[in-house]
Amino acid sequence: METPANIAVFISGGGSNLQSLIDASRDGRLHGRIALVVSNKAGAYGLERARNEGIDTMVYRVKNYSSKEAAASDLLAMLDEYRVQYIALAGYLKLLPAAAVKKYSGRITNIHPALLPKYGGKGMYGHHVHEAVLASGDSESGATVHMADEIYDNGRILMQKTVPVKPGDTPDSLAARVLKVEHEIYPIALDNLIRGEYE
Repeated sequence: METPANIAVFISGGGSNLQSLIDASRDGRLHGRIALVVSNKAGAYGLERARNEGIDTMVYRVKNYSSKEAAASDLLAMLDEYRVQYIALAGYLKLLPAAAVKKYSGRITNIHPALLPKYGGKGMYGHHVHEAVLASGDSESGATVHMADEIYDNGRILMQKTVPVKPGDTPDSLAARVLKVEHEIYPIALDNLIRGEYE
């Protein structure tokens, strides 16, 4: 059997999608191992999840460096050190440096809590998305796994799954339903990408 691919997961918060990828990797549903978890927030609970699983972590904040170039260079060096082959964005609220997007072109995925191309773009994350869906009166929402590039929520769609919007839904109740679907499809889409199914 081939060696599993090395994956870096980027997070900004609780890391529940990170956990779904860790679980899938452990169960053999994801042909990859989480080699590194990167967060732009030192207090993100996802870092705790990673440490609990014995996965190395990095806090990456551009403002801690003398320049954007220095920050990008340090990040790429870290990804090299861990021999990272794929990057999975899981609730990461920043854009990756252009140098990283270029180097990992075609190997960066993101999970979005709506049916792209609707409700994507700058500022469209977390509850902002679910509030917009409810305000629109749409009868369904869902989750999207897509290729990531230097524009928010822009790349090729790899997988989507819908959930109904129910009467009386709040952003919280809709978010909970969408999150279940995120956890379901993200490991599958990432595994498909690693196995070359999206050529």
